[in-house]
Amino acid sequence: MSSRMLVLYGTTDGQTRKIARRLGETLRESGAEVDVADAAGRMPAPDPDAYDAVVVAASVHTGGYQRPVRRWVRAHAAALDRRPTAFVSVCRGVLEHKPAVDDELKRIRERFFTATGWHPATVKVVAGALPYTRYSWLKKRIMLRIVAKTTGDLDTRRDYEYTDWKDLEAFGRSFAADLAAAGRHPLAV
Repeated sequence: MSSRMLVLYGTTDGQTRKIARRLGETLRESGAEVDVADAAGRMPAPDPDAYDAVVVAASVHTGGYQRPVRRWVRAHAAALDRRPTAFVSVCRGVLEHKPAVDDELKRIRERFFTATGWHPATVKVVAGALPYTRYSWLKKRIMLRIVAKTTGDLDTRRDYEYTDWKDLEAFGRSFAADLAAAGRHPLAV
């Protein structure tokens, strides 16, 4: 009998969707049955009680995470706290490697956990992307100003992907292995 895992995500520009899907593939390769669901999808978001473990992924935008993710986590915080969970925070700012930026990202995560009442067992911070070619004219200008003040690529004629896929896959394998070692489910890792 394989375990059931949920990867629930919120995305603004699509990178967190890609991250959630890749994490789902990695967990499947570890032997789990995995559902990947968009918190803002048309179908009602899944009930975490139907899963052995849950990973929530969301990206930082304007100082917080997507509203559908916040609502879902708040509604299911007690169920999430009864099972192994992980939170994947996606943010381009992690690439700056500056203490002030790292502290701000930590405060954003802590506000999210306080507001939702959820306490994930594991937190993984992942770099996102700059999909300039998909931005509206206004958003492109706003992002260009933000990136110019920090670190990042400024050529708005192309997109930039900063996610370290090998590191993300290693995280997924480690999460699955930790669950198997704890006897939560029989994964062949």
